[in-house]
Amino acid sequence: MILRSRGGTNIAAYEVKGCLVTMRAAITLDHHAQHVWLHFALRLAIVLLLLFLILVLSEKVIGKSQQGELTRAEVLEAEQLLAGLGYWTGPVDGVFDSASRHALTAFQKVEGRKRSGSLTRKEIEAMRSADRPDPRDKTYAHVEVDLSRQVMMVVDENGTVTKLLPVCTGNEKSYSDRGVTRRAHTPRGRFIVTRKINGLRISSLGALFYPCYIVNGIAIHGSPFIAAYPASHGCIRIPMFAAKAFHDLTPVGTIVVVF
Repeated sequence: MILRSRGGTNIAAYEVKGCLVTMRAAITLDHHAQHVWLHFALRLAIVLLLLFLILVLSEKVIGKSQQGELTRAEVLEAEQLLAGLGYWTGPVDGVFDSASRHALTAFQKVEGRKRSGSLTRKEIEAMRSADRPDPRDKTYAHVEVDLSRQVMMVVDENGTVTKLLPVCTGNEKSYSDRGVTRRAHTPRGRFIVTRKINGLRISSLGALFYPCYIVNGIAIHGSPFIAAYPASHGCIRIPMFAAKAFHDLTPVGTIVVVF
């Protein structure tokens, strides 16, 4: 049926115009729905990058402050001692940087010392009398994750710990993810690396750098947030400086024992 105004003018054009406006709104909404996740991921990546830069800068300031209390020779000795004991230190150059601090924290965890990450002469004295940590199993090459001490060991075919890092695992607290309540649990057991992502993955729970998945959605991955105690949603977080190197060291099929 054709509608006309009192003046006899055909107003079908107004109906067409209304339909076009409605279609344009529908297309705009659909376009928005398709890109909302991309926008969220980009914003999240930017926020995480800014937080990471803040952490790096603060760690450098802390490192310089601690190094100001010790001589460069003492800091170099500490790094040499930690590296000799199997701790993953990064460059051994007499500069107490983020990698050095993570190595020290791992040492403090293994030795049952206060998990401060602060280098002092007392810590250096403790390093001088310490022994290289032993893995639980010395019979084959694998990776061990000690949940009680919050450390991870890379063990070679001779049963020697070649790399030792601090980790941050599930805190067993409840959390909500996309409307589902879950428990932040890191499972114990014998697993293998099943798949890997070469680079960054953005998930609903945050960013995973060079993740190596061992069971379901649980992965060993780099993170700028390595607390001294369990604080993850279940994944095994490792320091950022070691994320890519660990990813390269552990091909699919690598055995990972979590206890």
